Amino acid sequence: MNTSDTNTVVGKPLNRVDGHLKVTGGARYAAEFPVAKLAYAVTVQSTIAKGKIAQIDTKAAEQVPGVLAVITHLNAPKASGEKGGGRKLQVLQDNIVLYSGQHIAVVVATTFEQAMYAASLVQIRYEEEKPTINMRDNLAKAYLPKGKIPGGEPPDLTHGNVNQGLANAAVRIDQTYTTPIENHNPMEPHATTAVWQGDELLLYDATQGIFSTQQKVAGVLGIEPEKVRILSYFVGGGFGCKGMAWSHVPLAAIAARQVNRPVKLVLGRTQMYGPVGFRPETIQQVSLGATRDGKLTALRHAGTSQTSTFDEFIEPVGKSVRMIYASPNISTRHHLVEIDQGTPTYMRAPGEASGSFALESAMDELAYALNIDPIELRLRNYAEVDPTKGLPWSSKSLRECYRLGAEKFGWQKRNPTPRSMRDGNYLIGWGMATATYPSYRSPASAIARIMADGTAVVLSGSQDIGTGTYTVMTQVAAEALGLPVNKVRFELGDTKMPQSPISGGSQTAASVSSAVHLAGNQARSQLLQLALADQKSPLYNSNAEDVIAQDGSFFLKNKSSASETYQAILARHGMKMIEARADAKPGEEQEKFSMHAFGAQFAEVRVEPDLGEVRVSRWVGTFGVGRILNAKTANSQLIGGIVYGIGMALMEHTVIDPNRGRVVNNDLAEYHVPVNADIPDIQVLFVDEHDPHINPLGVKGIGEIGITGTAAAIANAVYHATGKRVRDLPITLDKLL
Repeated sequence: MNTSDTNTVVGKPLNRVDGHLKVTGGARYAAEFPVAKLAYAVTVQSTIAKGKIAQIDTKAAEQVPGVLAVITHLNAPKASGEKGGGRKLQVLQDNIVLYSGQHIAVVVATTFEQAMYAASLVQIRYEEEKPTINMRDNLAKAYLPKGKIPGGEPPDLTHGNVNQGLANAAVRIDQTYTTPIENHNPMEPHATTAVWQGDELLLYDATQGIFSTQQKVAGVLGIEPEKVRILSYFVGGGFGCKGMAWSHVPLAAIAARQVNRPVKLVLGRTQMYGPVGFRPETIQQVSLGATRDGKLTALRHAGTSQTSTFDEFIEPVGKSVRMIYASPNISTRHHLVEIDQGTPTYMRAPGEASGSFALESAMDELAYALNIDPIELRLRNYAEVDPTKGLPWSSKSLRECYRLGAEKFGWQKRNPTPRSMRDGNYLIGWGMATATYPSYRSPASAIARIMADGTAVVLSGSQDIGTGTYTVMTQVAAEALGLPVNKVRFELGDTKMPQSPISGGSQTAASVSSAVHLAGNQARSQLLQLALADQKSPLYNSNAEDVIAQDGSFFLKNKSSASETYQAILARHGMKMIEARADAKPGEEQEKFSMHAFGAQFAEVRVEPDLGEVRVSRWVGTFGVGRILNAKTANSQLIGGIVYGIGMALMEHTVIDPNRGRVVNNDLAEYHVPVNADIPDIQVLFVDEHDPHINPLGVKGIGEIGITGTAAAIANAVYHATGKRVRDLPITLDKLL
């Protein structure tokens, strides 16, 4: 049995199915659910980076009208901050201060304003200790991580003899590149509404992983995961910071239990800096060796990043270095330095975003040293197989990405000499870089129900973090079921639904679509079998292979008059619905192939020579990312990643007070991100790519690849425009003057 080609909806640029809810205010986020007797919680944060709470005075706060409780380490219930996986949390269990911004008290009141005012009255006296704040001053204390980097690889990996390869090189590049701490700034801050229903907990939470949050909260509170239900129907952006359950989530539950009524806890914008992760500072030393004709003889990448003193987070800056270019000798190393700050976390393309800036900048430097075009240098080192794993690619269209991108950008018109291209007084620079990101997939489950009225409901406990999951899964389900899109409703965001993975690592589309596709096919097949076995059906005794499903009906390929609607089949059998559950997971293909998405980034910048102001004026990005589920949302995802990368290249920089460990620019007035005026026309192009191995639909994740290579393309364009190589992000005017 097949679906008709005319019924194909996967790939079409459908408008978001949840768009109407969002523009009319009907889409409810974690802090927007109406709950009876709701109280409001506000946290008090530490103002020192290291030490102990010697005294905490809550009397004035407790006397404020409307205050229901002030919870500190002196009266908080016993809990665990380490069970349930994820980050180690601080949930008011002792008087130890581990970083500036740590939650050290929770004030609960009948109104938000009362809670805010009361929180300002809590008085704390500290026994302060001298903190370690500057990573660069403590590189002598760098250590090899205990765990593996994301993806399960060892932190250090060597292939071949790098020292010999560098010694044999005719040309070498040895440089250090740095990236600063960067902070997530989703439109929706972290928010949790906690409701106890007897001994069971309901949490409305802004999370990228409802099931991981369920496990973490249950572990902290010491209850069974089944007694914790997480609802997260809409998330206003995450970018990694909502990938883990942070301290405020169980604190909201603790507060709700303490005051015996529902509690809402929303972090203020300034509270988003510190206790909920960030992209860590990195120092990356890159050595490239090459022959005179541009063949790499060795590639060495040593990355050092920060972690907290109480937890371990590895920023895998060398991960893409291991697979992106063919070299007989490759070495990557990841070391950590403990700092008295909060634990870093995943931020859009963790590792690859920072790492691609260093590697792709170094490749541009090597191209100039060899007097070889940057694209040609990359083609001469094109990896036909994964160089360190020795595995073939499941699919790879990078050559076509280079070709198409160069053609659309007009790369052949580039004069390679720095400062050679001008537009009036402005210096014009063109730069390019390679983009890549792993194609992850995790186990996922889904239920598909064909209803008696001819509609269908498909469920999977995933999340929509603004990327369009509702829409693309509706398309996948509709195509599998043989139904029009407007007859299919996809539901997500509830831990009572079939389990799916965290929306991180660009894996949601590949993982959940596999389960939805399978469940839809199974439900449709079950329904067809009813018809084929029913003497009253015009399809009776036909071969399933001869039946086409389209627009909610089955009909024979060569006899369209022999047809029957889904509704008629269910009605004749007296059934309210037919249901199928599917569990989809990766197989042995992950051991046989190296799976990645690829792309090429092309940037044009305009630099004002007297002021050093840099403006990105044009962009072309070309990508080979498997099958596209929705042309419109996919285009938006890639544009969003590029915009994110422009911010990384030119603006984003979290400034830390070197003495107290406080974030100085902890708001959107001082932490700069791109606005519309900063962004040029961005042209995104997709290479038609079929991947028969990666998953049933041939889908690769696209949420993060757009940022990779972006900062390097801009840095390379700035060098082309000015002749000045900036190796320390962000590229601000003071570094060009």
